[in-house]
Amino acid sequence: MGVRLIFKNAVLTALLSGEIDHHAAREIRSEIDGTAERVKPQKLILDFADVQFMDSSGVGLIMGRCKLMQIWNGTVEIVNLPPKIERIVSLAGLNQLCTIEKGEQNEAGK
Repeated sequence: MGVRLIFKNAVLTALLSGEIDHHAAREIRSEIDGTAERVKPQKLILDFADVQFMDSSGVGLIMGRCKLMQIWNGTVEIVNLPPKIERIVSLAGLNQLCTIEKGEQNEAGK
């Protein structure tokens, strides 16, 4: 589990990796929120390219970041979803809270 954060041109990109379960989601949330509080990005990109597993804790992680970004009038974009995780995200209705990009994205957010 892990997250690498890149801030460039008012965009905070979170490169997620490993498995996102209850324990991992708590650590990822803390890292993203701490950095976002400091830099106040206009857009948060959650990159799932290196995520192998996600349970409902990951859904909560995404929802919470969407609400956080709404406070700052920012947006959330989810990219590079593996098919199984895309299904979970879709069933949770997260496409109504944030943008889900199909296809490959680079780590700097295009």
